[in-house]
Amino acid sequence: MAHNSEEEKKEDYLFKIVLIGDSAVGKSNLLARFARDEFYPNSKSTIGVEFQTQKININGKEVKAQIWDTAGQERFRAVTSAYYRGAVGALLVYDISRRLTFDNIGRWLNELQTHSDMNVVIILVGNKSDLKDAREVTTAEGKALAEAKGLFFIETSALDSSNVTSAFQTVVREIYNILSRKVIQSQELQKKDSGRLANGKSLVLQADDGNQETVAEAKKGGCCSS
Repeated sequence: MAHNSEEEKKEDYLFKIVLIGDSAVGKSNLLARFARDEFYPNSKSTIGVEFQTQKININGKEVKAQIWDTAGQERFRAVTSAYYRGAVGALLVYDISRRLTFDNIGRWLNELQTHSDMNVVIILVGNKSDLKDAREVTTAEGKALAEAKGLFFIETSALDSSNVTSAFQTVVREIYNILSRKVIQSQELQKKDSGRLANGKSLVLQADDGNQETVAEAKKGGCCSS
């Protein structure tokens, strides 16, 4: 029983990550390659929503990434608000061999920012990097757009697996780092507040007549002076 309890404690965080971008840019195959090391050359467009869960170890902490995949086609966009709700990370995917999918990145980014938290971690993903001869979007263009929008950037190939794991891990690790910084800042504030009370600082309130009234006084030893 103790062993089971320890196993349960290992899973420290759950992050929701969404895959977005035009239809047929390879979102489902990126997820299949990352979660199951599979690739479907004849995969059909995703209808509705599906998700996979993958565990990642970061600094000794077990992070569960719940990765959501939905269709990029307009007729399935009714899932939008529920799909984005609670997301803390996103892979914004385009196909390097189809410029239109790259040109539509701005629209996807606007939609993501409209329906999700302002602090969502986003990586711009140029997928199908194996299609070198069919390339319509250069690596430099992808980098430039990512820099202009403040996003991470990577090129991937779900077909040959290149950079797929790195793309997902970059997002998860950055989310974890942001969360860790917030926890540390919160702990430091608590320590400062505790220190003020332990040092016998008075908490004061501005009275209506302009005089400062002591409303509480915390001193080691416990007794309050009149």
